[in-house]
Amino acid sequence: MVIYRQKGGIILATTLFALDIGTRSVVGIILKEDNGIYHIADLISIEHKERSMIDGQIHNILSVASVISEIKTTLEDKHGSLNRVSVAAAGRALKTAEGTMAVDISEHSLISIEDVNRLELAAVQQAQQKLLSSNSISKDEYYYCVGYSVLHYKLEGEEIGSLIDQAGRSASVDVIATFLPRVVVESLLSALKRAGLEMEALTLEPIAAISVLIPPSMRRLNVALVDIGAGTSDIAITDNNTVVAYGMVPLAGDEITEELSNHYLLDFPLAEIAKRKISAGDDIVLTDILGFEQHVPAADVTAIIKPAVERLAKSIAGEIKRLNNGQSPKAVMVVGGGSLTPGLTKDISSCLELPENRVGIRGLDALTGITLEPGIVSSPELVTPIGIAIAARRAPIHYMSVSVNNKTIRLFELKEMTVGDALLAANITSRQLYGMPGLGMSVSINGNDILIPGEHGTPSTVLLNGKSASTKDCITDGDQIELVPGQNGVDASATIRDLLEETVSIHATIDGVPIVLEPEIIINGQQKSIDTNVQDRDKIIISQTRTLATALAKVNRNKLLEEDDFTVTINQKSMTLKKRNLEFFVGNMPIRPSYVINDGDVITLQKQPLPSVAEVALEIGKKLFDEITVTFNGAALTIRKPRLSILLNGQPATGIEVVQLGNKLDFTSLDDSPIFFSDIFAFTDYNLPENSSSNYQLLRNGSQIGFNDQIFGGDVLEILFT
Repeated sequence: MVIYRQKGGIILATTLFALDIGTRSVVGIILKEDNGIYHIADLISIEHKERSMIDGQIHNILSVASVISEIKTTLEDKHGSLNRVSVAAAGRALKTAEGTMAVDISEHSLISIEDVNRLELAAVQQAQQKLLSSNSISKDEYYYCVGYSVLHYKLEGEEIGSLIDQAGRSASVDVIATFLPRVVVESLLSALKRAGLEMEALTLEPIAAISVLIPPSMRRLNVALVDIGAGTSDIAITDNNTVVAYGMVPLAGDEITEELSNHYLLDFPLAEIAKRKISAGDDIVLTDILGFEQHVPAADVTAIIKPAVERLAKSIAGEIKRLNNGQSPKAVMVVGGGSLTPGLTKDISSCLELPENRVGIRGLDALTGITLEPGIVSSPELVTPIGIAIAARRAPIHYMSVSVNNKTIRLFELKEMTVGDALLAANITSRQLYGMPGLGMSVSINGNDILIPGEHGTPSTVLLNGKSASTKDCITDGDQIELVPGQNGVDASATIRDLLEETVSIHATIDGVPIVLEPEIIINGQQKSIDTNVQDRDKIIISQTRTLATALAKVNRNKLLEEDDFTVTINQKSMTLKKRNLEFFVGNMPIRPSYVINDGDVITLQKQPLPSVAEVALEIGKKLFDEITVTFNGAALTIRKPRLSILLNGQPATGIEVVQLGNKLDFTSLDDSPIFFSDIFAFTDYNLPENSSSNYQLLRNGSQIGFNDQIFGGDVLEILFT
């Protein structure tokens, strides 16, 4: 850092040293910042002496360190000692994965901020597991989570702005997380250390280019940035005020160089020189491997590389669409040395079905607040090196060491680090953030499978330097984090009564005696009580019988329904008469044994009365008397003529006497003559009228009859004196 004085105060001028370690070459840049204005004071580019870099990963640390040392020495001769440098991790090494996590919240009245934080953390871990289980990732690779964004919160499967204080049955979160292989960073550190340099700050190549070309105010637009280098083409997509995806195509400028080399039999370095001369439009002098020299018009060379350019454009456009949910972005910015390939931007626009003016090469002229030292030629390939220096200055990435449960964890600081980041780096799974749920049970009730869940475990407690903290709390170097496990949930337990949704106990009263009716429970073929504890995989049959007959049997009073034989002796022969049993009532309503008892029923019973002699005679088909009703002298008169003589237990009876079990009855037939007119005087107090004459007439229905003539029911009878 250089400090110099100027009228009006002290102005600080900062010298920045940055390296862009690419597949084909390493670019060193000296950038000086003065009041927010960046001046490129020096720039040097040296190609690798062998293929030391492949797809953004250093494969030969010694070779790369040698090139870095050469650049460092050259720049130190002009600018003094250089000990610290800013570098970038290749964007093609970044991996993105989406994760989703859902949780049952039916037993939680409200969702707290910490609940949401832990849900997000679980979704990130799910994304990490998805990444590690993909075919493109080796099982031995370790990835840093360098950031994530929430895509959606959902309640009951529907998107919602926030889950805080929400209630329902299920809540879920969708995230997109970004991961960087640790080996990429470690190899960078090793190469710098061998060159005598210490990493001052680290950034990511796509972020570096975006930071200078697409400021945050422009990131609400759906734009693709493509950095076309020698071996690969890095892609970043912006939308909704953030960088939503990173990607890489393993094709770039070398694809074009190889096409020239194969067609004209050129050594690869000579083919690379020829490729760079195409854009000038002049004839190109080519010397093949046999030493023959030929002059070729630039138009002919352009035609030769056309198929390779189309392949490259198609690959880039395909990856852009894949990263952008199958759609073309609104515009594409192209940087890097490969962006100058003739016809490339036109082919990309065609593949994406975009107007040609929506795909453009962006050079240093697109950057504001940047000046160049005389002699440095403006070029699109300088955008990324300059972006590395500026991004490392504005948003440097450092390492920190923290302790998680007494284990030292090294964190890659792409952003402000939180407790959750440390837990992720320590491989603390989301299951460890809560006590284990209790074991559930599955039982079958009347053929229907029912799952009985165990209780939820209690949340674990997170301590940051001995104090309670949330997963969103920020951490600093040296912090001590401790995870105190939550209590495990209780295993599922239930009785049969717990599993029944409706009231199963029926309370009633029978003849003043309280009774409780409960369902019949058969568990695994054995009868059990309703308060029996069920076990996993029990097969349960529940039947509910609530009839009067069942209730009486339950209290051992089913004999009340039995009808006793009613036996008497009639004319010296034993006879069984109709049984006389009890009658049951609910209120005034008589009920049968099949009546279904309801909760609260009061059931009373009444015994049927014993039969009279007349009822017994009627039951065995005997008539005690013949009876008719007539009208005599204008008044109704009932006449009964006995047909049987009755003895009850040896005593004369009239027919109204009550017959007891075992009584003796004797029926003797009497005269079976019809009823005559004369029989009426036995049933009436008829007196002759005073001063009546001795002349009279007996009339039946107006016709004269005699005293011994038969009469019938309904007859109108009269005695008239004349």
